[in-house]
Amino acid sequence: MKKILRIFPRRTNATPDDSDVRINTTPTLFDEADEVHISVAFTWDIPRAEWLANQWKYVAPVKIGGPAFNEKGCEFIPGMYMKKGYVITSRGCPNRCWFCQVPKREGGILRELPVTEGYNIVDDNLLACSEEHINLVFSMLKLQKHRPIFSGGLEAKLLTQEMAFRLKELNPVTMFFAYDTPDDYDPLVRAGKYLSQAGFSKNNHIARCYVLCGYQRDTFEFAEIRMRQAWAAGFFPFAMLYRDKTGKYNPEWKRFQRQWANPHIVASNLKKMSYSGLCEQKI
Repeated sequence: MKKILRIFPRRTNATPDDSDVRINTTPTLFDEADEVHISVAFTWDIPRAEWLANQWKYVAPVKIGGPAFNEKGCEFIPGMYMKKGYVITSRGCPNRCWFCQVPKREGGILRELPVTEGYNIVDDNLLACSEEHINLVFSMLKLQKHRPIFSGGLEAKLLTQEMAFRLKELNPVTMFFAYDTPDDYDPLVRAGKYLSQAGFSKNNHIARCYVLCGYQRDTFEFAEIRMRQAWAAGFFPFAMLYRDKTGKYNPEWKRFQRQWANPHIVASNLKKMSYSGLCEQKI
């Protein structure tokens, strides 16, 4: 079996942590491999990844790739480029969101992959998959020791009342939806009602919502309104900071994002809004 060292420009929650992983570092005298793979998730890390590739080429032949290069995703290998427990069962999304690179990377189609074991589903759009595929994924999740996490995002407009009850049966730790554009709002409200009827409570923070902010012409006032709307719809909101291909962002928006991405601060903000009646306002 080939010995493959995997190099990552930065560590994230999903980065593997086995002994053949290196994070943003150059080789030592003791590093040996048949191949070196440099995996790049973010476009703004490409210059650093190319520099790392030049350093590691003296150890073994180097392959560089990953989502940052808009390469079509390969078959998912558990534990290879994501930490054990993370699993991708499909790639692609039928939507054409202006800020998302997934349709460009995957050619505008959704591909269902063989279902491997894991508990943290990071598919681009699981609910867009066929009923047969979703059944396979849910059957796999029921066999895992760890309660499921849907961190890849579930599309609100594709959620049905039946699916809400099925999700409740899985007893997930967390599941994320998204409020990225104005037309996401009504489906989010409807999804919140389905989840409530299935037995989910927004007070336990299981149903969460990524809220895109910081894009062109966005304002702090409008972004905060969307946070309140997500909470009123039944979801615990988390700010998702928009970045262009260079990774640039306004420092003030970064501060805003930090305030709305820390669960303790978010809970405090929402509590203050509830006391003032802001969360109950029609917005």
